[in-house]
Amino acid sequence: MSASSPHAPIDNPAPPQMTMRQVLGISSMRRIWYAQIISVLGDFLALYAVLGVMGFKMHATAVQLTWVQISYMAPIALLGLIAGVFVDRWPVKPTLVASDLTRALLCLGLLLATQPWHFYIVLAAISVVSSFFAPAQGVSIRIMVPLHGLRAANTLMQQVMFLMRIAGPSLAALIVAQFGPQSCYIADAATFVASACFILSASVMQPERKDAEESSKVGLARVSHDMREGLSFIVHHAGLLFVILALAAGMFTLGCFGPLIAVYVRESLHESTRTFGFVSSTIGLGILLGMNGLQALGGRLGNRTMVYLGLGGIVGGLVVLAGLTYLPTAFFGAFMIGASVAAILIPAQTLIQQETPAAMMGRVGSTVMSTVFTAQVAGLLLSGVLARAAGVRMTFALSAGLLIILMLTGRLASQSWDPHTARM
Repeated sequence: MSASSPHAPIDNPAPPQMTMRQVLGISSMRRIWYAQIISVLGDFLALYAVLGVMGFKMHATAVQLTWVQISYMAPIALLGLIAGVFVDRWPVKPTLVASDLTRALLCLGLLLATQPWHFYIVLAAISVVSSFFAPAQGVSIRIMVPLHGLRAANTLMQQVMFLMRIAGPSLAALIVAQFGPQSCYIADAATFVASACFILSASVMQPERKDAEESSKVGLARVSHDMREGLSFIVHHAGLLFVILALAAGMFTLGCFGPLIAVYVRESLHESTRTFGFVSSTIGLGILLGMNGLQALGGRLGNRTMVYLGLGGIVGGLVVLAGLTYLPTAFFGAFMIGASVAAILIPAQTLIQQETPAAMMGRVGSTVMSTVFTAQVAGLLLSGVLARAAGVRMTFALSAGLLIILMLTGRLASQSWDPHTARM
């Protein structure tokens, strides 16, 4: 098969994978990365300040605290399909800047919150705006970074998320103790303004679009056409559909695992709250080390191969937790799940960006985002139901079985639908 074939394998030999240092050598990417660091830090400060206020001042129930997370994730899950249509039409940089400045104003609304539902409304409003920002950010990265640098770029962006998830609670607790929760809300608003400034200073080109066929369509007809076009592209691309489902499965597992690990530590391991904290942190440690391990592997393993290994690793971790009830095996299983999620997260995002035309990145990216957040919300909502019906360990075992079915289905579907992707 010639290298110029339009149906070249997803994992065809390509230029050597760029390192994270090389990717940061791209000025615009570096500025987007700085913006990500600042805004994500502000997000976690505000979120943990809200949880602290609700948990210790308002004495909120566990259900009320869970709804903090749901109110932040549900709008993105619901609006993802529609948001991408507009992102593919709107200019990228103004969309990013306007989203940041709007979220800065909304963050100040947290200063007025005195009831749990006040927080839900403000966080949901911020999430609505984020449903436009995230796919626009994906479009900008796809434009400014070469294809063989996307894995490193995605690693950089995801590392920020997980590092701030680790540092955020402690930093938020310190700031709240010294200056009060309002200082975290103001800081979050300020970080969005700073993020907008960094993005303004970056050079973000607009992807070329071919609108001749849709020129006669306006309003809802155009939105409907663009949505169908994006979904059709995903459904008819066997490899892309599989990695999106794999990504959703990984996020569903994390959504279930978070609430259930506390019950597992208490009832299966008969350990304390401190042990629960350590086991939970092991997942984050596994994700971070897994991301760096991916960079060390470089281009020796293809993206789709890494996704399969990641799914298999999550299965292995769940089997360990379901079959063994020892503290060392709990740490091992949690670490294995975290590292395996990283093996899905980065390659899946990279493969999606490589296979999606730039003019369709908003729709595809937002569909992926919607799928991922829906999976996380479903994991949060269903974890308790599954545990009550079958027990925590059996829930882990059932999840492992479903992932095995997904792996087998993905393998068969890729071979049946796309004969050009035999190399995995």
